[in-house]
Amino acid sequence: MGERTNRGVVYRAPGVVVIEPIPFPRLFNEAQKRKCEHGVIIKIIVTNICGSDQHWTTGRLPIDPGTVLGHEMTGEVIEVGSEVEYIKLGDIVSVPFNVACGRCRDCKEGNTNICSNANPGGLACYGAPRCGEWIGGQAEYAMVPYADFNLTVFRDKTKAMDKIKDLALVSDIFPTGFHGAVTAGVGPGATVYIAGAGPVGLACAASSFLLGAAVVIVADLNKERLAQAKKIGCEIVDISKDEPIPEQIRNILGVPFVECAVDCVGFSAHGSGVEGHKKEQPAHVLNTSIEVTRPGGKIGVPGLYALGDAKATDENARKGALSLRLGLAWAKSISIASGICPVAKYQNRLINCIMYDRVKIAEAVNAQVISLDEAPQGYVDFEKGAAKKFLIDPHNIVRTWGHK
Repeated sequence: MGERTNRGVVYRAPGVVVIEPIPFPRLFNEAQKRKCEHGVIIKIIVTNICGSDQHWTTGRLPIDPGTVLGHEMTGEVIEVGSEVEYIKLGDIVSVPFNVACGRCRDCKEGNTNICSNANPGGLACYGAPRCGEWIGGQAEYAMVPYADFNLTVFRDKTKAMDKIKDLALVSDIFPTGFHGAVTAGVGPGATVYIAGAGPVGLACAASSFLLGAAVVIVADLNKERLAQAKKIGCEIVDISKDEPIPEQIRNILGVPFVECAVDCVGFSAHGSGVEGHKKEQPAHVLNTSIEVTRPGGKIGVPGLYALGDAKATDENARKGALSLRLGLAWAKSISIASGICPVAKYQNRLINCIMYDRVKIAEAVNAQVISLDEAPQGYVDFEKGAAKKFLIDPHNIVRTWGHK
């Protein structure tokens, strides 16, 4: 067999990502410098651009030039390591963005987001600096370790390809949005406030409806994203208005509070009001969520909060320290749940919801298929606030199947 080639999305400088030839993946652990026979190599069918990728590519979080980006992958298995027992050649699989060993205490308890072995002492995911050195998946081919544990197989290939745009989203943003809703206590009849109308916020909104919420309110300053939220049945709050957020909620519900709140924004949050929305205020979303959540309510925080932020607006935020109204949260007996989503915990049931037409998640987040060569422009458009979720189709498989 001749030399196998590969191309991927590579970070070069703040705001600059390019398509370059990259090494064909091998069954090898780059961080520990040893073979990885428990892994597989997949031919990427679809891989997505995530808002988290932009925290690195815009220079907010440290990243080395030459890093291959991407952590949302769906693909076909083309090579299997000698220690893999249950994953087979030809399987179409979803790859949770959390790299997890399946053997440590955390994995056994379902906390694959904090696996003790995939990146000892830190978070582990693909295409993210200091997260275990697992190579990113915005490429033609990628390696997945601990395959028997990490991969979720779509048993019916034809049905999977028919719904591949929806299934592509169970590697990250659908479970992440769902996790935010679950940890916020969303259930039948709930009223929900979701900060952020990006893909995760919209996935959270769709998840809230799936969980039985009566009213879902989505807040943002991006008019196109708010329009997309309204399109899927949400009420909206425009944070660029001078009308306070609690009053905008009162106009919808008759009271200025909700039962559940979800922060799908994270550390790059802006303030609110005609002038306030123009400036970053890292703690604003969390403090607003505390303010508008009823006593005894819950707040889910799937939005990313960093240990440090090179472009933060104040010295404390540069160190990951925020000025929270913890006293108010305490006085109201509000529970706050934070952290990266343990994707594997939710995948199978969310896949069922997709396969049995209980949710149309690709429509909810306005998923758009692009080629690998179009990925750099996708990064540019997403950074500008496009009300879309970009799905990269490196081998033209998705579009050949008839998806747009």
